[in-house]
Amino acid sequence: MIEEAVEIGMSDGTADGFLYRAEGARRSPGAIHLTDIGGIRKSHRDMARRLAEKGYTVLMPNVFYRTTRPPVIDVKIGLGDERTMKRFAELRAPMTPEAVERDATAYVNFLAAHDAVNAGSIGVVGYCFTGAMAMRTAAAMRGKVAAVASFHGGGLYTDEPTSPHLLLPRIKARLYFGHASNDRSMPGEAIEKFERALAAWGGKYESEVYDGAFHGWTVPDAPIYNAPQADRAFEKLTELFAGTLK
Repeated sequence: MIEEAVEIGMSDGTADGFLYRAEGARRSPGAIHLTDIGGIRKSHRDMARRLAEKGYTVLMPNVFYRTTRPPVIDVKIGLGDERTMKRFAELRAPMTPEAVERDATAYVNFLAAHDAVNAGSIGVVGYCFTGAMAMRTAAAMRGKVAAVASFHGGGLYTDEPTSPHLLLPRIKARLYFGHASNDRSMPGEAIEKFERALAAWGGKYESEVYDGAFHGWTVPDAPIYNAPQADRAFEKLTELFAGTLK
């Protein structure tokens, strides 16, 4: 497995990141791995590498490139102290819906143009707040993104005019949502409303709550990492991509 540091030309600067691909000249489907708010670090590098081992060329961009290069935080993820929350706010502030869609277009175009990627559709997976970013990627690149997965995604249904669920009419991809249980960023009522919006949308989707799995359960360095449920989430991700990306 090859891990390659990359730089991506963006309309707002240059994004750093990593590309994972099998050795050899064979082209494979492309996939984008979007980190949680903790950014690029060993846990997510291992997750992206694991996905690439299933037969994909995987791009993991630093979605916080406007603010910093990794490491993006110097405090333990999951703590609710003031310093942590202030840093989270700094990281998220430049990522307006418009900026995210510009970024998404650049990520997809960069990956699609790579010599290790075939001419087929691309898949995107997001974790935590990038679950919404994965949806925005599909909306921005509806002719290229065919599969989207979100795990413990936050704020997928809100009353705000920029709520991700309002993107659904622009999306043609197959969707999968794995929700955490007792998640303040996506409580049960929001999940119910989101699933009604998905049903009204009419596309292919699956949405489920992982019992006993709390926000961040898929990431090995999270305090509430749940290995059996994380493995099940990975199986659902690879099933989605295998059935969609060619």
